[in-house]
Amino acid sequence: MQYLQQIDLSCPWCGESFSTQIDTSQGPHEHIEDCFVCCRPMSVMVECELGEIFSVETSRP
Repeated sequence: MQYLQQIDLSCPWCGESFSTQIDTSQGPHEHIEDCFVCCRPMSVMVECELGEIFSVETSRP
């Protein structure tokens, strides 16, 4: 089973999309990640279980 899942995120600051990996072994969690385009921080809220992502939301921290 793959715990790392590739997803596309949309930055709440600049609106650009980029790919990143989510570690589903952590279970539901929230973390701060910098946008790969504009470098501003965003809050990433992940609803998941081992190997499966249910939802991902981004917002300004």
